[in-house]
Amino acid sequence: MTIATSTAGPLDGLRVVEIASWMAGPSAAAILADMGADVIKIEPLTGDPMRGLIRPAKQPGPHQVDHAFQVDNRGKRSMAIDLGSDEGQAIVRRVVATADIFVVNLLPHRQARFGLDAASVDAIRPGIVHATLTGYGLDGPETWRPGYDVTAFFGRSGLYDAQREGDGPPPQARTAQGDHTTGMAMTTAILGALRLAERTGDTQVVDVSLFATAIWTQASDLAAVLVDGRQPSRRDRHHLISALANRFPCKDDGWVVFNMPEPHWWPRFCGAVERADWLDDPRFVSVKTRFDHMEAVIQAIDEVLGQRTVAEWAPRFDEAGLIWGPVQTYAEVAMDAQAIAIGCFPVVEHPHGDFRTVAIPINIAGADIGPHGRAPEIGEHTSELMTELGYDAADIDRLTLDGVITRNKLASSN
Repeated sequence: MTIATSTAGPLDGLRVVEIASWMAGPSAAAILADMGADVIKIEPLTGDPMRGLIRPAKQPGPHQVDHAFQVDNRGKRSMAIDLGSDEGQAIVRRVVATADIFVVNLLPHRQARFGLDAASVDAIRPGIVHATLTGYGLDGPETWRPGYDVTAFFGRSGLYDAQREGDGPPPQARTAQGDHTTGMAMTTAILGALRLAERTGDTQVVDVSLFATAIWTQASDLAAVLVDGRQPSRRDRHHLISALANRFPCKDDGWVVFNMPEPHWWPRFCGAVERADWLDDPRFVSVKTRFDHMEAVIQAIDEVLGQRTVAEWAPRFDEAGLIWGPVQTYAEVAMDAQAIAIGCFPVVEHPHGDFRTVAIPINIAGADIGPHGRAPEIGEHTSELMTELGYDAADIDRLTLDGVITRNKLASSN
């Protein structure tokens, strides 16, 4: 067996053109950039509306880096172009003609308006991968409907409803959970389409949506619903099916979570918490009796685990070989030794101060995968790329004065 030791990026030599805003589409392009692709981000003259939307981290000095924007746009080059102008569209066509992959999150009617639909792009660059990310897909009666992850991914897909406890309100998702999950799905589709394009020479059309991705993430539940139409029950933590597939509070207000649904874990758990008497308690002796007395089981476990902190319980759980984990805060995750060891928080160099960021969850032995520089400023690379496309200095100056392009516009938030 020979294991590759190359330090090249898996996608070195590929060019991606991105016309996408917010987080889902740009996150897919960011993954491609981390794997070595040359990603050109085409923004409106005012920039991607995601710029400056999330609060900046507190840091010394007058500059506040937009760390949320950095995650989904690192390692890219930015051109700022007025897509509504004929000359702006002509520039975009020249850029697309150099690309292997085109990532777009414009709705179908807007793609057609700007000449960026699959048929138009195929005429510019035959054999390209044309990848569209939308809320609800490219077919059906609602292709016109815009969608964000909270509406299309969490709300309409059933995920919010399924995560309610009893009749309580739907929970609130954290920022971009659905976007980044869908970005991973988009990346998978793009790489598969790229393989097809290389084999056939034909343009490949990729269609990925927040809605369909969310449905896939719930496939285990929905597979049963498709057969019998029964809605899975929503249970709070005192009424779950298995006592040891649950989460529990500890003395320090921290929580632990277990996933040990099989009955053979119960004796081992009782030993770890020093409650051998539970093995003979008629309420707790079997899966059925524990289910019938679930509130009492949960109350008993709550009382015992509440006598020690998470840190005090941890070695006991590990020694017993239990399947468990702490319920960590984001601050604790940022300092988690295991997360650091597997490279979850690489450092990005930035003129306003280097900072840690979040890695994509992909590793290939020996390959160069990770952030290849910071996110660009609005139009930072417009002049550079216009020159690469054959425009001379006079053209660039005229197009700038005419408001067709913006170049090297500094945004202090980045």
